[in-house]
Order: sequence, then C-alpha cells, then structure tokens
Amino acid sequence: MSGVQLREVVADEDGMRLDRWFSVHFPDLSFGRLQKLLRSGQVRVDSGRVATNARLVAGQTVRVPPLGDAPVRSPDAPRINQKDADFLRDLILYEDDEVYVFNKPHGLAVQGGSGTKRHIDGMLKSLPNKKGEPPRLVHRLDRDTSGCLLVAKTRAAASHFGTVFRSRSARKIYWAITIGVPHPRQGRISCFLARQSTQDGEQMVVVENGTEGAQHSVSYYSVTESAANQFAWVTLKPVTGRTHQLRVHMMELGTPILDDPRYNTLENWNFERPEELGNGLHLHARRLAIPLRSGKRLDITAPLPPHMKASFETLGFDANQYDVQDVDPEDDA
Repeated sequence: MSGVQLREVVADEDGMRLDRWFSVHFPDLSFGRLQKLLRSGQVRVDSGRVATNARLVAGQTVRVPPLGDAPVRSPDAPRINQKDADFLRDLILYEDDEVYVFNKPHGLAVQGGSGTKRHIDGMLKSLPNKKGEPPRLVHRLDRDTSGCLLVAKTRAAASHFGTVFRSRSARKIYWAITIGVPHPRQGRISCFLARQSTQDGEQMVVVENGTEGAQHSVSYYSVTESAANQFAWVTLKPVTGRTHQLRVHMMELGTPILDDPRYNTLENWNFERPEELGNGLHLHARRLAIPLRSGKRLDITAPLPPHMKASFETLGFDANQYDVQDVDPEDDA
C-alpha cells in the first residue's frame, strides 16, 4: 500500500477502540508499530493525536499513513465450510439483516473449550455478513440445553442486544421436566450462587451472601402440568443469567431437572422411570421476546427437541395445549 489514506469510521464501528479498529482493517500491523505511528503523529483521528485506547465515534476520520508491508485484508474473511453453513441454516427460526435466532440442538456446545472442537461459535464463520465478518454470539446456552439462541450479524446489532440482555428487558422462557413436583406450584427462587471445584469439575452451588465470588440469582417458576406426582412440566423465567442458574434452582427446590448429569442429587427414586422417556437434559429455551434496533419486538418460539418431545408424549403432556403466558409471574406479585 502506498500513500496516505483517510478512512471514515462507520456506524458499526462506533465505540470501538482505535487499536481494535486497526486490527480489523490492518491485521498485519503489529501493536508495537501502531504505537510508534501514534507517537510520531502519523496516525491521527480528525487531525488530532490520539492514544491506542481511544474510542472512535461514527463519522470520524482516521488518517492511515503508508504501511509498506502491512497489506489490507479482511481479518475475519472466513473459510466457508458449506457443510457447517447448511447445518446452521437448517436451525434458523428467524433471520433479518441484523440477527439470527437458531434452534440450538441438545448436546451441541455454543463455544469451544477443553476437548470441544465442534461448536456454534466456530461454525458461525461459515455465515459471514456482507462485510465478510462472522456473526457474533450475544448470549449462551449450556451444551445440553436446547432452544432459542440469538446471534447478531453485525457489530452494532451485537452491541444493541448485549445492552438489552444486560438490562434484563429480554423475556426468556424455558420449559423443563423435573423429577417430582415443585412445591408450591408457583413461586420465586432467590439465592446466591458461586463456583465450587468438585471431583467432576467446577459447578455452581448455593452460598451465603458475602461469600467470595457469590452472585445473586433470581428465577420464577410455575408448574404447568404434572404426571402422577412423579414428574412435572415446569415453565421457568430467569431474571438474572447466572451459569447453570435454572438447573441449580430446581435442585434447590428438591425437584432436579430430569437427566441433569451435574445437578441431579437424587440417588434413589421411589418410583420406576418409564423406559419410553427420552434421554438427555430436559431443559429447553422455549421462547425469546426481545426488542430489535428498529423498535419492533421479536417474539420467537422453538419446537421441542426429539428427546423432550418423546418424554412429553410418554407423560401425557400436550405442548400444543399450553404455552407461555404473556404476563410474567412477577407482574402479578
């Protein structure tokens, strides 16, 4: 590249740090060299000197000097894996110019980790947006939780939805089948959770307020239907979004979620498990209602995964007869 460039900061880049902006547009430019260019005044924003951590504003102009051996390329130009792209497209519940909502399958991780090679985040590279950038995760679901997963197509959309989830203005409704029937049949669960190391790895436990690492957690629950006082179809609404929150809350009530490998502490059931029940964690992100940047409200529902559908049929629960109420439990409190 030769000659000075004057580049305008676009809307999707509003609020981005300058060093991140350069890593996006000029990924072969080292951080050390960028610092030298800034110190010497060769890189400027709206003709003024700035630091690497300066936050850009849409409409500003970045002066980029000749960079020689630092070619321009798209840093996120992904190698399209058509198999991954087709797989994800088959999961789409809703799509517009800014967002996907996928029906995440049970057993598929959202992000990578130790020993996890196949996950949603990795496959998103095969669905680049118009700028060649991969979509961005906005929230998470556990590997064994199925249902509505929202993914932003642009940086601006990711920022919007991140703010929405942090402000708790998104309505998230989950369906679960529990072992036993929660009592009372409707209520609010409020407790503090913290990570604890166990022989099987880390898990969340209920702790006293003030315990190091403790985070407050709140969920509402309601028993939709029960089967012989042995199983319950429970509708859950998390107010906070702590790790494994709903699973721990149901365990705290003494009615753990069916087939929860981590939080089912019932060693001996006093009844026989029907063979026809599906196998796998019976927790499903059934419905997501969230405001879009346009001001409209998206309200989307995910069908049950095969193993939960089998269990609903076995226990006589009719998913078509009852669905999520439009009034949150706390609205009547």
